[in-house]
Parts: sequence; structure tokens; C-alpha cells
Amino acid sequence: MSTHQFQTEVSQLLKLIIHSLYSHREIFLRELVSNASDAIDKLRYLCASDEQYKAISFDPLIRISFDAAAGTLTIEDNGIGMNESDLRDNLGTIARSGTRRFLDAMAEDKKRDSNLIGQFGVGFYASYMVADSVAVTTRKAGEEQAWLWTSDGKDSYAVEPAKRDGHGTTVSLQMNDDGREFLSRWRLEELIRKYSNHVAFPIRLSYQEDEYDDKGKKTGKTNQKDEQINSAQALWRRPKNDLKEEDYVEFYKNLADDEDKPLLWSHTRAEGTIEYTTLFYVPSKAPFDLYRADYQPGVKLYVRRVFITDDNKELLPPYLRFVRGVIDSEDLPLNVSREILQQNRVMSSIRTASVKKILAEFKDLAERDKDAFKTFSDNYNRPLKEGLYTDFANRDAILELVRFKSTAADGWTSLADYKSRTKDGQKAIYYITGDSEERLRKSPLLEMYRKEGIEVLLCNDEIDELVIPMAGKYGELELKAVNRAGADQELNAQRDKGREKDLAPLVERLKKALGEAVKDVKLSSRLAESPSCIVVDEHDPSMQFQQFMKNLGQDSGADVKPILEINPGHDLVKIAETEQDESRLSDIAFVLLYQALVVEGVPLKDPADFVARTNRLLARSARP
Repeated sequence: MSTHQFQTEVSQLLKLIIHSLYSHREIFLRELVSNASDAIDKLRYLCASDEQYKAISFDPLIRISFDAAAGTLTIEDNGIGMNESDLRDNLGTIARSGTRRFLDAMAEDKKRDSNLIGQFGVGFYASYMVADSVAVTTRKAGEEQAWLWTSDGKDSYAVEPAKRDGHGTTVSLQMNDDGREFLSRWRLEELIRKYSNHVAFPIRLSYQEDEYDDKGKKTGKTNQKDEQINSAQALWRRPKNDLKEEDYVEFYKNLADDEDKPLLWSHTRAEGTIEYTTLFYVPSKAPFDLYRADYQPGVKLYVRRVFITDDNKELLPPYLRFVRGVIDSEDLPLNVSREILQQNRVMSSIRTASVKKILAEFKDLAERDKDAFKTFSDNYNRPLKEGLYTDFANRDAILELVRFKSTAADGWTSLADYKSRTKDGQKAIYYITGDSEERLRKSPLLEMYRKEGIEVLLCNDEIDELVIPMAGKYGELELKAVNRAGADQELNAQRDKGREKDLAPLVERLKKALGEAVKDVKLSSRLAESPSCIVVDEHDPSMQFQQFMKNLGQDSGADVKPILEINPGHDLVKIAETEQDESRLSDIAFVLLYQALVVEGVPLKDPADFVARTNRLLARSARP
């Protein structure tokens, strides 16, 4: 027997589980059954796809038994099993379990919801919520030697050779005082039906039942019972007419480790050249890893009910990474390589059709249930926008689904809504990008648009400046950013040509004073109250986007300069017009620039210079 120390993060996790997580102890059984099901799935896949395993014959089975007197609960499967190395990798170290991420999430989660366990793939350790010790006896398919793993969940575990008839894994729990409630036939049946009814393999419950005589008295004898508890049917393969709402909801909760009802689901059976079944769900709340590069895909792939993979990000495009569900193909080969799925013609056809179906379901939700679609937008509007950049084939459909905040309406608004509110003769849909909805609403760039009654969309997602220009047009209307030069053409008719000519010398003097700090200085037709604003050239990235890329460590090195626009009617500009001292004019020029940068949320390179110039102007204005 060899003894090993748990990896540091696993020790921390076990202490957290044993001492802190009490709210949902019952989920330990869900996790152990799920592990058993995964083990059987893996062996079925190998038996169908790998010559080394094709000679193995087995009837998939999960058996649960208990001994109330001894205080033990056992979960047994005849799946792939483990060898000594697998035991160390899977039960003694982080491996791919996500333990570190789980601990980080738990540190942030004040509610300490133990349902997070399933989301992070560390479900085996949930056993220690109900057990003083755990023993795992396992034998890997194709190998002769079995192994025993034991631990009390403290600092270490032991591994030693063992005996086991056949491949598979047996997990034996020595229940603690809190766990004894689960040593009951009725309690176990309840949990199996609640969490694992749709596991595609039989789950049998073995127990001893007291024998009674004709008068209802115990005889002192017991009978051994062995009953299948779950339906053992792949729900997605059943006809939709046979399924009720509660069937779909129950299956989703087990599939996604989510206690909440899904926002919507779509069940499709495709027949013809390519046959497949899909069952997709949208969670009512965004998954915790939605914006992580290492997000876990939520869709499982089966071939004729044989599990293939749940770890392939190519089954759906990344912008639909929040979708949960199942794809079951009749036409993919069982030995399809998980690495080349994206190159498979059948899989490509299924993916293309699935994306169109999912987007159509989103559209239907928007039309029939505005409150539900608001919830959808609150959670998934941003990833959906990514599709504008990455999914050209479905761009028009996505444009109908994405939502925006607006200067003309409360809550979310669509491009179709905007179009219905355009003024006669308006040729564009106007939008403004930035880092804060509140800041955008106060932007001086909107002053004249607001005065003229022209609606502007407020786009404060970091990706907006990248993805919205990719759309180009919505119908016949161009999408124009108001913080770009030339976007105010529909306001140009408001300009006073005489005043523009009079101020030409001032524009040149300001341009000279600012030098390399700006790309240009122009008179503005979009300002009503503020003295100045900044815009960028039509093809230059905005100041906020430049800052965003720098924060990502992707600074291109190019220092794109802003264009300063000044309000010809503002008092500060009128003062500048009459200022003869070039030093004082320089102070006014830079204050106009610095103020415009601050309002747009752009960090100043030299705040001290802004303060010094402002103080000099204030001191001069205070003199008699």
C-alpha cells in the first residue's frame, strides 16, 4: 500500500466541503451517478470505435445498495474503470477537475451554494459532505489488476492492489451522522428519480425488505430486492407528443446541473438525407464561465445514443456557448475523431441547421414573450453580438435579435424599433460607443442629435466598436458612429457658413497650439452646450477602443490622434477668438482638449498639465 498527499487545492476543497457546505447534501448522489454514467459512456464509445476494446461485451448497469445497520452506501458501475495512475490523476490531483476555479468561485459566492460542485466537475468530492471515509475499488477495462483507493478526506489517500470481478468502479461510503438519512430505500428512490431518471442506463436499487405474515406482522425474515428505479431512456429520442413540460425541465436540471427552470428549449428531429435529433436549452441565467476563454461547452454529442464528447467547442459557434443540450446523429461514424469533428461534412450540416434553428427560436421568443426576451437580452446580448463579427451567413438574423440602449426609449430597443422611429429623410442609424451607459448619455456628442430629435443607440459593450461596423447596414440605413468624423452630415445643414469663415483663423491657431496632440481641429455641428468634443477619423479606432486593446496587452504601437471639434457658439471659444496672447491661447486650446477627453472617459497622459492650465485660466478670469 502506498500513501500520497492530496494536492494543495484538493485539500482546500475537501476542508471547504466538509466544514462549510451543507445546503444541498443530496447532490452527492447525483454526482456519483453522473460519474458512473460517464464511465459507462466512455467504455461504450471505446467498444464501438477502438479495436482494442471491441471484444469486450457488457450490459451497462449502475447499481446502488445500502446497509443501514453498517452505515454504508455503495454505488457500482461496469464502465471503463481506472488503474493506479488514473486514481492518482483523477482523485488525488487537480487534473482537469477545475478544483482551482471552483475554489475561486466559492470564495466569491457568499451563498456558498453547493450546486456549484457539479458545474466544476469536482463532484466525487461531494461524497465527503455525507461520509467519514470513502473507498473506491476499480479495475480498468482490458486490464487484470484492480486497485483500492481509500481516504478520510483529510490530508492524504492510500492506493493498493485489490481484487474485483470485471471492469468498472465501486464507490463505498461510510456515512457520517448527516449522511444516514440517505440509508433509506424511499430517500434513495426519490433522489434517483429527481436527478437521474433520464440517465440512459439502468439504475438498480438493491435492498433488503422485511417479510410480513398474513396479519401484517414481521416474520423476522428479510427478502433481497433489486429494482430498476430510473426510466433509462434518452429523453431526446422520445416523441415530443409523449413529453410534458416537467419532463423537459427535469432533464435540463440534470443535464446542466442547474436548479432553475430553463428560459426556453427546442426539440427537433430531422429526417431525410441526414438524420439527427437535437434538444437545446437556454439557461435562465448566464453560465458562470460565459466570458472565460476556457469556458466549458454545454452540448453533448451522441452517435446513435453512444456518447462521443461533451468537450468540443466546435459543435456550436462560440457566440452560442451559453446553449446547453444534446446532438444525437444517425449518420456520423462511431469512431469519428473528436479532433476533426469540425471538418466532418455531416457534422457541418448539423451545426449549420442547428444554428439556424436556435436563432429562429430566439426570434420566436422575442415575438411572443417580451419579458422573457428581456431576460434573454440581459444575459446573452453581448455574446450574441459576437456573431455579427464571426457568423456572416447568419448576420441578418442576428441583427434582428441584438438589442441596444437608446436615447429615445427605456430598456432594450431593436434596430427594427429604431427604424420605425426615424425622421423623414433620415439616412442612417446613429450609435455611440464607450465604456459606460451613464457616461454615454451625458456625452456632448449627443447634444445636437438630441436637440434635433435624432435617436442615438448607446453601445457600451467593449466589443461594440469591433462588431457593429461589421454589420454595415440595416436594410437601407447605414450604421454610423457619432464619435467619428463625418457622422454629423445630416446636421451640417445647421451650420452658419459666415461664422465658419470668421473662425477659420482661430481653428488654425488652435491647431498650431495643440501640435501633435491632435490630428485636426474642426468646427462642430453636433455641439449645443459643451465647448468641445473629440471624435476620430472614419477609419481610426476610437480612444476607448485603443485603451481596451492596451488593457489586453495588444498595443499596436500606433498612437492614433483624436480630432478636436469646437462649439462656435460657446463663450470659451468666443474668448479664444479674441485672445491675442499665444501662451494664453495655448492654455485654452489644451483645456478644450483635456475636457473633451475627460468627458469621454479617456485617461489623460498628463493630468498635472491639465490642472496647471486650468488654474492659470481661472486666475486670469478672477483678476479685475
